[in-house]
Amino acid sequence: MSAPKTQSRRATSRSKGKLGELSADETRSFYRQMLMIRRFEERAARAYTEANIGGYCHLNLGEEAAVIGITAAMRKSDYLYTNYREHGYALARGIAPERLMAELFGRQDGVSKGWGGSMHMFDVATRFMGGYGIVGGQIPLATGTALAIDYRSGTEAVVCLMGDGTTNIGAFHESLNLAAIWNLPAVYVVNNNGLGMGTTVEQSSAEPELYKRAAAYRMSSARIDGNNPETVYAAMLKALESARNGKPYLLEVMTGRMKGHSVVDPAKYRNTDEVAAVQAADPVTAYASELLKRGVLLEGDLAELDAETKAAVHAAVLFAEQSPHPDVTTLFDYNYATPVPNDSQRLPGERLYPAEELPA
Repeated sequence: MSAPKTQSRRATSRSKGKLGELSADETRSFYRQMLMIRRFEERAARAYTEANIGGYCHLNLGEEAAVIGITAAMRKSDYLYTNYREHGYALARGIAPERLMAELFGRQDGVSKGWGGSMHMFDVATRFMGGYGIVGGQIPLATGTALAIDYRSGTEAVVCLMGDGTTNIGAFHESLNLAAIWNLPAVYVVNNNGLGMGTTVEQSSAEPELYKRAAAYRMSSARIDGNNPETVYAAMLKALESARNGKPYLLEVMTGRMKGHSVVDPAKYRNTDEVAAVQAADPVTAYASELLKRGVLLEGDLAELDAETKAAVHAAVLFAEQSPHPDVTTLFDYNYATPVPNDSQRLPGERLYPAEELPA
């Protein structure tokens, strides 16, 4: 393979508006979207306990400000790769809550036709390039997408999300190194909630200030407060502007996790003070208070928006419940993009060979 272009990418049109400058309508939209993620995730947690959602289920509760700030700064043409904590990002990228809930329920009308579930949904239309259950599995793919953009001199950027624990994976370092050498249009975002499952960052990382790791690759980086969507938005605009001009960026977003690692995790590794601190920093409540102070929202608006959001989530659940289960004959439809010789289509419990073909 010939070496990628190493010169800086040509300048493109500026990101929308001045860095971080938002109208009242945009801030209201931020709050509305944060509230949708909150109510959707709360309902997903309930659906899991009702056995309507199978497998693993990881929620964005407490990360709503980070989700909205990150995605609002992106263009529709940009690509987004996430890890397994992805529901909020899927909503923010424009996937309808009905299709998202149906996917969680494993139904045919889901965004991935019911075969992806909570951790593996994918949608080309919104350039939502999937959640990945393997820690760090998304990073090389996101870097490869950035390389493809660079080869064709495109103007898109790639945003690759990960948790704090992922920065200890080899693919993290290999990918950042290549992105820096090849001047790729990529922003790597670390959502640092302080815990890799139940282990603190300080216990698992020799350098717990994760943004500093970018220095090893001479890559620009920053650590920001992830509890305010406007702060995240402004930082992401700066990061994306850098990436579009051939300078990849590492952004560490300090955010909270209001529940355990997954729905089934009781989070007993946290003491009462730690739990109280996370609840006190609730980004949805804090942003509502901020918009009330500015006069952007009124008390009555909060109740109205909450009622509308709950109704939309309820409708999504009804849609998911009424959607049919995928037909078992479609189980292997998306294994490969093109036909593969000797691809096994054997279902669990079926013979490896038909009875008449069994060796004598």
